[in-house]
Amino acid sequence: MLSATRGVSKTLVRVCLLTFAAGIVAPHSCLSQQKVETTDVTNGRIRDLALKVEPIGGEYKIGGGDVLNVEVFDIPQLTREVKVTESGYIALPLLSVRVRAKGLTGPQLEEKLQELLMANGLVSHPQVTVSVKQQNSHPIMVIGAVHQPQVIQAVRPMSLVEVLSASGGIAEDAGESVIVTRDAAADANNATGGDGNDDLPIPQTFSVNLMGLLNHSDPKSNLILTGGETVAVPRAGIFYIVGAVNHPGGFVLSNNSDQMTTLMALALASGTTSTAKTTDAVILRKDPSTGKNQEIPINLKKILSRKSDDTKLFANDILFVPDSSGKRALHTIGQIAVSVTTGVAIARIVP
Repeated sequence: MLSATRGVSKTLVRVCLLTFAAGIVAPHSCLSQQKVETTDVTNGRIRDLALKVEPIGGEYKIGGGDVLNVEVFDIPQLTREVKVTESGYIALPLLSVRVRAKGLTGPQLEEKLQELLMANGLVSHPQVTVSVKQQNSHPIMVIGAVHQPQVIQAVRPMSLVEVLSASGGIAEDAGESVIVTRDAAADANNATGGDGNDDLPIPQTFSVNLMGLLNHSDPKSNLILTGGETVAVPRAGIFYIVGAVNHPGGFVLSNNSDQMTTLMALALASGTTSTAKTTDAVILRKDPSTGKNQEIPINLKKILSRKSDDTKLFANDILFVPDSSGKRALHTIGQIAVSVTTGVAIARIVP
């Protein structure tokens, strides 16, 4: 009778411990399933949002570096291809003065040329057509962690999500912010048609939270870009959790990356499998001073039962949870590194 009672007591203790551990991990696991998404999903959201943006109207304004086709009906001597100088002027034969084109639309330049031809007595009723052959004056430079870093010529005002979508979306290691730097001097010159000789304004810099942009929590963050801006997507650190976990993979660290711990990593990976050897986990970390790999033993069982302090994870860390089966356990850093680079999914934490 006494032994039976002890057996029941041990069973109850075991159940309590398991329930306690599950109480720590399960809420985080449920939360993590709702709070992470792959880069493909994020890019799908960027594309969808870009398609929903109403195109912003307005005629294209000529700028320095553009190449124009100028046609004067029945006057072949004046029909030619011209390039707008960086200061904003074009030159045509038979006209003694250069003509300022920068800041004008095609129809406005047509009207201006017609007036000059008539004023100089060259043509009594000129018919002028101006078309833009090459647009080089409204560049939006996209750099950093995007699939297609490039220079986009803005033929019209574009929203930030349209620019990100046109660049193929963000890369897997993209951080959670987008930095937009606007060349205020160029913007002012394009808007006013000024000579650019005034004191140059200081470039403006905006930091946009990517998930806030996609979740519509801040509509103003979908900035309108007209050319002269640089859109930079900084790269973020990635940590990995592999081995005997339910959803192994890599996770992009957010700005509060100093708070990422092994327990949170387990939650993001939806916990360990039933055959996990939680007493023999290890963090693989490269020593920045020596460049050598370190193995840091981690007893997840003690951490789960609150008998040991949780351990912080940093960029490029690999948390490996071995399987209790010796045949399926990975024993060397090299083997683990290979397993990480062979197709694990990268996910980002979504607020």
